Amino acid sequence: MKVCIASGKGGTGKTLISTSLALALEKTEPVQLLDCDVEAPNAHLFLNPSIRQRVPVVVPMPHVDDGVCAHCGECAQACRFNAIASLPNGTVVYEDLCHSCGVCADACPTGAITEVSREIGHVDIGQAGDIAFARGTLNVGEVRSSPVIAALKTYADRSRTVLLDAPPGTSCPVVETLRGCGLAIFVGEPTPFGLSDLRLAVETARALDLPFAVVVNRDGLGDDRLDRYCRDEAIPIWGRVPHDRGIAEACARGERAIETSEALRSAVEEVAERIRRFEMEGVL
Repeated sequence: MKVCIASGKGGTGKTLISTSLALALEKTEPVQLLDCDVEAPNAHLFLNPSIRQRVPVVVPMPHVDDGVCAHCGECAQACRFNAIASLPNGTVVYEDLCHSCGVCADACPTGAITEVSREIGHVDIGQAGDIAFARGTLNVGEVRSSPVIAALKTYADRSRTVLLDAPPGTSCPVVETLRGCGLAIFVGEPTPFGLSDLRLAVETARALDLPFAVVVNRDGLGDDRLDRYCRDEAIPIWGRVPHDRGIAEACARGERAIETSEALRSAVEEVAERIRRFEMEGVL
């Protein structure tokens, strides 16, 4: 099963929970972690994997042959993303807006548009102990992370429980990460911002008809509004990680906090057991 660890905002502890879950699950079953936060992947800092392979991620981009182009404007009219402009003396492609859909090439009546490959990132594949590991990285200056996430997900190992460490937010990269998963675990923090963004994450999961539960990180910080929201919305809370400076210090040192914090280890093991139960029974 694919389990996505996500949240509505950055800094809630997604990577802490996902890497700790991987370390807890590896004791009893084959597990894989995919770091889908391709703009700032950092799961490797906690798992220290050995990387054995790097695979480039390429997307098709339109190339216009001005010698064949009739400057009719059919390509610009067909493009939904305003990524191509037909001018009297040439046709301009705005690569940052292009979604590689190929419609402009299909619409061109003279065959002036062909597709060329453009590298926008890469996928690293490796191993961290018994944990299979892969991460995606978006090239600096590129703006479209979803194709890198989609490429990374093709390396999901069906013989393992796959954990996907999602990007922050609820935009296209998160939706791409959630798509195809069987379960989402939202990491929330009991603060006004944390609750506001958790609401967005919940709405996203419901729109995708995806089962989900919540893990409360930094429990004891803030107030009880997050708890009341989960209770009112019948959202199960699968674990609570206390607001503990020791956990933050261990993470800052690059240590595996699950090995230094009994409270974190207990909470994560409970979540791991809930995942196993969900796999067997299909009940949150």
